[in-house]
Amino acid sequence: MIQIIPAIDLIDGRCVRLTRGDYSQKKVYDGEPAELARQYADCGVGRIHLVDLDGAKAGRPCNLKTLEAVASAVSCELEWGGGIADDAALGSVFGAGATHAIIGSTAALHPERLDAWLEQYGPRMILGADIREERVAISGWQDSVALGIEDVVSRFLSAGLQECIVTEISRDGMLQGPATALYVRLQRIFPGIRFTVSGGVSSMSDIRALDALHLRSVIVGKALYENRITLKDIAAWSQNASSPASM
Repeated sequence: MIQIIPAIDLIDGRCVRLTRGDYSQKKVYDGEPAELARQYADCGVGRIHLVDLDGAKAGRPCNLKTLEAVASAVSCELEWGGGIADDAALGSVFGAGATHAIIGSTAALHPERLDAWLEQYGPRMILGADIREERVAISGWQDSVALGIEDVVSRFLSAGLQECIVTEISRDGMLQGPATALYVRLQRIFPGIRFTVSGGVSSMSDIRALDALHLRSVIVGKALYENRITLKDIAAWSQNASSPASM
């Protein structure tokens, strides 16, 4: 069964959601990130997706205290993205409790750094590829480079890349369904890479459809905040995924 990965996006230590990556279309949600993470962990999820939106714009991690609080609250895996541009930043993220690091802008602009990190940290490193109009977006989705998703993934195959999160920005926060064909194509071209669906998931029907296509993991954000997918839904899916019959 496809793995559901709940998302927590952060600005100033608070839970937010953007629409199509637009910082001016920010919605702030009540609740502490650590408490929200605890609720997700209590549902049996194996991993939580955290994004430092301040860090993505600033080019350095900005919400590490929040990461420390989340890591103290839960025992599941934590993947963290935003502002990881050099060895010091990566070390600070791992030191604050992340189990996995998502590398986006740095992978596009300085690929040799991700090469080195893949050699050193192996499967703890995740390529983050955010796509807008067939081009890879960088710097918190504020800019783009003349690279396509297949170019970026191919670049890191020989370095041992195992995971890639692909976000279709035009669908992010829109609750209009994911860009399913994109992920099916990528999984077919690169069968050895675990691709995570990100952007547009609006309901459990979307997740069941992705699961039927044998996609491996999916990030769920706004649909959870807006109660279109409930904690009860997540708990039931996680329980079924961990049962012997589903393995």
